[in-house]
Amino acid sequence: MKARYKLYYWPIPFRGHFIRFMLAQAGQQWAEASFEEVAALKDDDPTLSRYPVLAPPVLEDRVTGVRLAQMPAIVMALGREYSLIRDPDVALRLTCDASDILFEITRTHGAQMWDAPSWQGFVEERLPRWLAVHEAVAKTLDAGAPGAEEIILTALWHTMIDKLPPLRSIAQTHAPGLVALVDHVTATPAIAGVITDWADKKPIYCAGQIEASLLNVLNMES
Repeated sequence: MKARYKLYYWPIPFRGHFIRFMLAQAGQQWAEASFEEVAALKDDDPTLSRYPVLAPPVLEDRVTGVRLAQMPAIVMALGREYSLIRDPDVALRLTCDASDILFEITRTHGAQMWDAPSWQGFVEERLPRWLAVHEAVAKTLDAGAPGAEEIILTALWHTMIDKLPPLRSIAQTHAPGLVALVDHVTATPAIAGVITDWADKKPIYCAGQIEASLLNVLNMES
C-alpha cells in the first residue's frame, strides 16, 4: 500500500524527527524522499515551482496533492489532522521554542562555527535557561499519553542528547523531569520504532561544518 505522505528532508534527524515522530504517533506511513529529490526541490526556481520553498522540510500529502513547508506548520497541521493537540497555544509555543533552540545550537544555521569560548557561554547560560523553561512545561504534560506537546519536546531534546551524548548530563542537571518525560516517550512503541529504524544510520545530528564544530567543542571528533 502506498504511503499517504512523502517527507522531503535530508537524511538526518534534526528538524526531520519532529515530523517523523508526529507521523508515527498518528499511525501514518510515509516515504522518505531521496537526497537527490530533496536537493532538486531546494533548488527549484521559485517562479516556476508549483510549491516554491527556500529549504526543506516539506511534507507532501499524496492523497490530496497538497504540500506544506516549515517544520512548525507541518507539526501543527498533523496535530490538528490526527487530534494529537490538547492545547493549541502550548503546542504552537513549543514548536516555536524548538525552532529558536535549533537556530541557537546551529549558530544561526551555521553562519558561525562554535569555538570553546562561545560554547562555554552557551552551556553555562542559554542552554540551562531553555532547559529550565521546558522543565516547567514538562510538569504539566503526560508522558503516559503523549500528544503533540510531548512529541515536540521529545523530538527536540531526546534527539539532541541522543546524538550529542555529553549534553545529557547538562540536561539531567537542569531538567531531570524533562529528561524523564522524553525518555519515557521514546520508549513508547510508535516513537521507539522510528528510533530503531535510525539505529543503523550514521550518528549525525545536524550535519555539515556546524556539526563538525559541535563535535569539536564536545570532544566527540572522530
